[in-house]
Amino acid sequence: MTLTTGTTGIIGAMDEEIEALLEVLAETRACHEAGFTVYEGVLEQKQVMIARCGIGKVNAAALTQFLLQRGAARIIFTGVAGGLEPSLSVGDIVVSTDALQHDVDVTALGYDLAQVPGEPTSWPADDDLIRLALGAAQTLDGVTTTTGRVVSGDQFIASSDKVRWLRDTFAAHCAEMEGASVAQVCARWGVPFVIIRSISDTADQDAGVDFREFTVLAARRAKQVVRAMLRDLA
Repeated sequence: MTLTTGTTGIIGAMDEEIEALLEVLAETRACHEAGFTVYEGVLEQKQVMIARCGIGKVNAAALTQFLLQRGAARIIFTGVAGGLEPSLSVGDIVVSTDALQHDVDVTALGYDLAQVPGEPTSWPADDDLIRLALGAAQTLDGVTTTTGRVVSGDQFIASSDKVRWLRDTFAAHCAEMEGASVAQVCARWGVPFVIIRSISDTADQDAGVDFREFTVLAARRAKQVVRAMLRDLA
């Protein structure tokens, strides 16, 4: 199986989303190139590359391309997101089934909403990585884990009306600003990926307050899932 070999690329958008992993990374080597700092080393006895991409789809796509060129065999994108599915609470985990870019609109030329011309409307995550992520999430006590669609856009969602629109239009479970661009690049390279998001807010009018208060907690829960996935990778 391809999942048993090669280096795993792990991406977070913010420092808070990778610092818990860097704290336990062994044999660390830092590479500074293309505006990114990539930390290479060993985590749970597996070779990994860990890096922060910055906020937004362009940053995420640029780092994904860079990691794949450096030999990443799979990509795990991890961090926090705004919950869209009503059953989700702060701290719960969403493992992506697929991802799409909700702010793409070329419908005037006959394309589906969210479809990048020449590309599919959404990009499916790797089945084996989904399975590993779900199994890993069982190590978290008192946390609900679900699979679902992740929608990405260069917007911080803080509106109940937008929450309803995203949920009704795309059957989305959570919204964030990077994952679908990672998915698009991985699909072009034929490299498996999965997005693991811990809910930091409910993407409504209180999203800004909730996000700041719960980001660190939610990110650390997501990191627990990544570590457990790596343990089960061999």
